[in-house]
Amino acid sequence: MKGRRPVAALVRRGEAILDDVAQRSRESLGTRVRRLGRTLLPIVQSAVAAGLAWYVATRFVGHPQPFFAPIAAVLSLGVSLGQRLRRSLELVVGVALGVLVAELLIGAIGRGAWQIGLVVLLAMAAAVLTGGGPLLVNQGAASAILVVALVPATSTAMAATTRFVDALVGGAIGLLVNAILLPVNPVVVARRAAGRMLEELASTLDDLASALNAKDRSAANAALARARLIEGSFGDFREALSAGREIARIAPVRWRARGHLTSYVDAVTDLDHAVRNTRVLARRVIVVIRDDEPVPPNLVAAVRRLAESVRTLRNELARGVEPRAARRGLVDAAELATSAVDACGFSGKVVVAQVRSCVHDLLHASGLDRADVDEILAGIDDVG
Repeated sequence: MKGRRPVAALVRRGEAILDDVAQRSRESLGTRVRRLGRTLLPIVQSAVAAGLAWYVATRFVGHPQPFFAPIAAVLSLGVSLGQRLRRSLELVVGVALGVLVAELLIGAIGRGAWQIGLVVLLAMAAAVLTGGGPLLVNQGAASAILVVALVPATSTAMAATTRFVDALVGGAIGLLVNAILLPVNPVVVARRAAGRMLEELASTLDDLASALNAKDRSAANAALARARLIEGSFGDFREALSAGREIARIAPVRWRARGHLTSYVDAVTDLDHAVRNTRVLARRVIVVIRDDEPVPPNLVAAVRRLAESVRTLRNELARGVEPRAARRGLVDAAELATSAVDACGFSGKVVVAQVRSCVHDLLHASGLDRADVDEILAGIDDVG
């Protein structure tokens, strides 16, 4: 019997491991499906652009095998959303320039290791001389390598011009798909990025409230580390806004989105200030706990209410409605914090001040004038 127990334990452990692996696989599959949903439009854009570029180059330009046309089309759509128009133009020029340089040389010098090196050198130098950035230079080199590696050494000057034109056609088709045929929704792009950033901000504030309530210094340190990471999400938000503004400017079917997008654009600076103030708040929470200062219940409630208000602001911005509920919550947070100030130590008073600073930033981000925000906070002081 004793010998069977380890075997049974191993079987149970194996079953537990298999169950865990199956659960993670299901979660992983769900995550992958959601990621596919978020990226489906760019994938469709690339597919349509590639097919359309081949069709235009064969049917209207008359090139029998225009393989550089779909390549350039897909590449022009594969750059960062926030810089797609400018960088797409730069990329198309880089591809076409690399093709042209390589095509003009391959017939004279043949192909091989030193030939590839020379062609890359000249293609990159030509890209730099035209004033191109890193993307143009790198794509010029990559295109030159493709020509040397794939194009027969008997290629003629006319064939060189043909592939140069194919690259231009493909890039133009990519821009057409992006701007006219299948432009992404700029509000969706901004809303998703803002949602991730604001949820991180709200969750960090929740963590800080819990750390204050429990006087848990390690939890406060973890919240500070989380607050510092919001900068990455905020960078994504800025890039998404830049992308949204570009799309709304160049895509006629998205012009109506400009009004909704403006609410995010107008809020970005104040949201940045709120993120920075949250980091300061987190550092002061750590000091409150370290020095064993008193933590009035209203101070914890103020930080929690601030977190709730951030989520409400996120939801109301996403719906494109005036964020009245968020404003009410922010005023509540300021009132709760102000009511706790007399019971706080020095660092606790700084936490109160930082809560009020976050409230000020977020009220302005919600669309209120600074003068109105100042008046609201002054009214809270008068009541206190």
